[in-house]
Amino acid sequence: MSKNPPQFHVNLHAKQTAAVQSQANEILYGGAAGGGKSYFMRVLAILLCCLIPGLNVYLFRRISEDLIKNHMEGVDGFPALLASFVESGHVRIVENEIRFWNKSKIFLCHCQHEKDRFKYQGAQIHVLLMDELTMFTEVIYRFLRSRMRAPGLVIPEYAREYFREHFGVDLGDKIPLILCGSNPGNVGHQWVKATWVDLLKPMEISRRPKADGGMLRQYIPALLEDNPSIDPEEYEGKLEGMGSAEQVKAMRWGVWDVVAGAYFDNWDRRKHVVPRFTPPAHWTRFRSMDWGSYRPFSVGWWCLAEAEWVTMADGTERMFPQGALIRYREWYGVAKGEDGRVLPNVGLKLTAEMVAKGIKRREQGETITEAGSPADPSMWKEDGGQSIHERMTLAADIRFKKADNARVPGWLQMRGRLEGEEEPMLYVTADCTDFIRTFPALQHDPTCVEDVDSDMEDHAADDARYMCQARPWSRVKPPPPAGPKPWSMDWVIQQDEARKKRGEP
Repeated sequence: MSKNPPQFHVNLHAKQTAAVQSQANEILYGGAAGGGKSYFMRVLAILLCCLIPGLNVYLFRRISEDLIKNHMEGVDGFPALLASFVESGHVRIVENEIRFWNKSKIFLCHCQHEKDRFKYQGAQIHVLLMDELTMFTEVIYRFLRSRMRAPGLVIPEYAREYFREHFGVDLGDKIPLILCGSNPGNVGHQWVKATWVDLLKPMEISRRPKADGGMLRQYIPALLEDNPSIDPEEYEGKLEGMGSAEQVKAMRWGVWDVVAGAYFDNWDRRKHVVPRFTPPAHWTRFRSMDWGSYRPFSVGWWCLAEAEWVTMADGTERMFPQGALIRYREWYGVAKGEDGRVLPNVGLKLTAEMVAKGIKRREQGETITEAGSPADPSMWKEDGGQSIHERMTLAADIRFKKADNARVPGWLQMRGRLEGEEEPMLYVTADCTDFIRTFPALQHDPTCVEDVDSDMEDHAADDARYMCQARPWSRVKPPPPAGPKPWSMDWVIQQDEARKKRGEP
């Protein structure tokens, strides 16, 4: 090994430089495709390892194969960027570790399943890089963030001086550092959007409370135009070729309010969300429930519409189709942070008795048809004691019926009701905010495209699925057949021509 390591030259464009110069140490970078996220992570990891002896950098992708394809292959993968270091003996690449001469390391990691996070229980992470963050669940992210610590790590003065000179920031203020890159969509779309995009204005820096990590958080949007190494016109053409207008909008412009690859692509807020209203007393009412403690529980109250005019809370009048299901109230057991912000997919951890009494209180004065009110079948399990359903019944005289838990047929029922005939057959009032927040973001299960990805926050959707299965719906009239009506003159002529083509008399 030669005495001095080779020089590593860093060429960053303006948005990447802004991320390095930032005082924040929990950063979401990107939004649109082509913003240079993955390359930026590799370059930053190498630069920090060269400057800080003993640094531990952990770079994550959800899937191992994606990790190799995106970071180890190609003209700007780690082996190519570090070729001179490897040749001089200052760097060794050993399987999923990149080892520097000064004891710094880059660990190439994946965490496909939530249980895999425990492999990193003893990790001491100084720099956490998470590529395509929306592919991860919030549970995985929060766990890895909890492994961030740097006891005994010494940042040399020459490293601080380098950062002050080139970026105008004290490197000591940036370690520990989290840098995430992502586009909209995928299983983590909702929680990433809530954690950065909805919480912060672009480039704004906010100190988060301890319950939310306690770091300085920032969202740095990066578009295709921010990456001068890519021809925007050529790359835009590739994105346009994706076909789906929603996907193009999300990937091209980093728009988080459209959901790329949504399972329920026929959901339309303008059609399916209606103002709050009180159903007429003679309308049949039900409730549905998906149980959760560590995860949120979800209770939905539904009415079965009758073809008559009703007055909405905003003073307007409307008539729903006969037999339409309307979700007119919900109780979603989701936790909130110190600032009142929803913590996506984190439950309230209430007991069955507390939930039962809460349900009873919310429906006081109403007549609920409990015989038609479906709930999560897991509520009937008996693990050495009373089931959740039995405890709820004893605590507040709350009863459900065991739901049909067939997932794909249930989703098909929901899709059919959302579509309807001339009008939808499923509606949600505007105050059912958690259904409206979580339902549009649901994605296809990567291993079973006919199903919803159950790693997502699907609890409100599940209770709605139970309700749709309990009240199955089908079109009143089949769609008219294409072509001329049977036994019309046009039909006879068509049959005649078909016989002649076949050579029949």
